Amino acid sequence: MTTPAPRQFAFQHGGLDRAEHLRADESALQQMWPRARVMLFDDGVVHFHGEVSAPSFPLGVELAWCKEASFLGLDGEQAWFAAPVREGVELPAACTDLRTAAMNWPALEAAICAQGRALLRWQARSRFCGECGTRNELVRGGFATRCPGCGGERYPRTDPAIIVAVSDGERLLLGRQASWPEKRYSVLAGFLEPGETLEQTVAREVMEEAGVRIDSCEYLASQPWPFPASLMLGFRASAAPQPIRLGDELEDARWFSAADIRSQIAAGELQISPRLSISRWLIEDWLATR
Repeated sequence: MTTPAPRQFAFQHGGLDRAEHLRADESALQQMWPRARVMLFDDGVVHFHGEVSAPSFPLGVELAWCKEASFLGLDGEQAWFAAPVREGVELPAACTDLRTAAMNWPALEAAICAQGRALLRWQARSRFCGECGTRNELVRGGFATRCPGCGGERYPRTDPAIIVAVSDGERLLLGRQASWPEKRYSVLAGFLEPGETLEQTVAREVMEEAGVRIDSCEYLASQPWPFPASLMLGFRASAAPQPIRLGDELEDARWFSAADIRSQIAAGELQISPRLSISRWLIEDWLATR
């Protein structure tokens, strides 16, 4: 049996104890606030003290209690919150986006940032009830909205998507979108549609994008992908050798041997995804068997 490539992609840390039982206890949340660490978000940007390789975050005592603050969980006895930037609040000097944080911050802080950014983005896009149009209230520590008009509750959504390394035994199927940097190729990916299993989505997406019929697939690993709110479900799939028939979504797709991938990367003729993404790991996992 071959050894899989080490999982080096972002957001693999176990993260916080989310302490779900505390979310509805507003008194407990307010008591934790003064000693809690707070990540402040301005849309997709997070603010912090210090250097990008060693960030630190303001304590709640430095900030007024914010009713829009969301309780993310506990690291031991240390509570963590996420809150939107508010007018009049003095911000830490440094700021960055989630991708940069994922590549440079310690793993725990990067995982907390991913959780906070995804949650606050959902909140920002869920201000009004979809049933009656009344402005929603945040409840359960920020993990739900409640409509004061009709009483409906809504919870954060995550969009599942498959990402798959398809091999014909000797070659790996890689494609590129027209919007990507020049020479960038990756494994294929796509979102689930209503009523589909994951396996059906793998087969459909590979057929739609490259015209390749797979024989079987196997789940390998997952990665939160809060850009804005996805969960990438990584698969490997096998297919018989067959020609590629491009659909509408890709600019190009090709079969690459392991030697092709290694030599073209070395020559600067091929770029694959950065280590931030599970797509890079899927490619490296396939290469590790050859």
